[in-house]
Amino acid sequence: MGKYKQDCVETKVYSESHQNQPVSDDSKEGKGKRLWKKVKYQLVEYHSLPGYLKDNEYIIGHYRSEWPMKQILMSVFSIHNETLNVWTHLIGFFLFLSLTIYTAMKVPTVVDFPSLQHLPDVLKNADLHKLHADLMTCLPSLPNMSDLHRLREELKTSLPSTDLLPSLSSWHIVELLTNCLPKRFSHSNSTDVCVLMSMKEDVANIIAPLLMRPITRWPFFAFLGGAIFCMLASSTCHLLSCHSQRVSYIMLRVDYAGIAALISTSFYPPVYYSFMCYPFFCNMYMGFITLLGIATVLVSLIPVFEKPEYRAVRASLFFGMGLSGVAPILHKLILFWHQPEALHTTGYEVLMGAFYGIGALVYAMRVPERWMPGKFDIAGHSHQLFHVLVVAGAYTHYRAGLVYLKWRDLEGC
Repeated sequence: MGKYKQDCVETKVYSESHQNQPVSDDSKEGKGKRLWKKVKYQLVEYHSLPGYLKDNEYIIGHYRSEWPMKQILMSVFSIHNETLNVWTHLIGFFLFLSLTIYTAMKVPTVVDFPSLQHLPDVLKNADLHKLHADLMTCLPSLPNMSDLHRLREELKTSLPSTDLLPSLSSWHIVELLTNCLPKRFSHSNSTDVCVLMSMKEDVANIIAPLLMRPITRWPFFAFLGGAIFCMLASSTCHLLSCHSQRVSYIMLRVDYAGIAALISTSFYPPVYYSFMCYPFFCNMYMGFITLLGIATVLVSLIPVFEKPEYRAVRASLFFGMGLSGVAPILHKLILFWHQPEALHTTGYEVLMGAFYGIGALVYAMRVPERWMPGKFDIAGHSHQLFHVLVVAGAYTHYRAGLVYLKWRDLEGC
């Protein structure tokens, strides 16, 4: 029994002395770093955030706070309360980048006429002298053409050489093909019908490629550029703002500039293509919306506007920019009430405004998260809905732009 007690005492002493042996510095440092990284890069709750990151008190958790840049960039593939904010507009960025490339490659052929590359063959096969004689006989049947005599004189001297063709208006050629020639069909024998049908095809193939030249595209590409910049700026802002107060300040300024750029450039296609034949109104409306966009960006640079209590002011400022487009749209309807394209594009623009307006309202009201705080931290909160509605509105406007291009390509001024 005495021997057993002695063995137990010796074992306890050995164990205590072994536990108290000093651990190497390298081992301590390695364990400390691993533990600090594990704690430091954990998602935190709203009450743990620094003041500059506190924006929406109804989103309770899953925040990144002052992470190093490497971890922030990698977090684009992890789950937190900004993941969908990043990806909704990152997908929008790639969408509009693809639409820009598609527009540059395909949209100039939106009017379905023979390509210029086939023009030499058409000219070689066309009997321009016979075409000249038939047109001269046909011209008197054209109604209400104020410059009929001038057109006849130009046709006498210019048609065989095709020098006149680029200068003819689209109204002239449409009348020639749809009003004049069908009248000849109804008063001719079968042989003449064949000849005239061949002549009509020659006229279309010769004149259409020269006449229906695509109008300038820069207002449309300005809008696409504004959309691309807005989507990329917003996505970058939501990804990087948690790094530091300085980075957050810069990213918010860039984000506001992107929103202002999207709203401003959204008015370029409707204003330019609606009033391209009215330079005074075109310059007035485009100048006004451009200055308003610049003013909005400058006001957004003032630090006081980044505070959460000014959320409604920020939303109202951008909402007001959108409302400024009502005047040119109403003016367009007054000028072109008889044009189906005017009504078609206005329908798209009303839908676009609805998307933007509802998005701004959801953002300002912070719904649905204000009804159930903490339930929409990861998915479904107001900012994510706002992003989806912005992408939907911008795409709707893209569709309206295609209608404008086709309309003006066909009719010009």
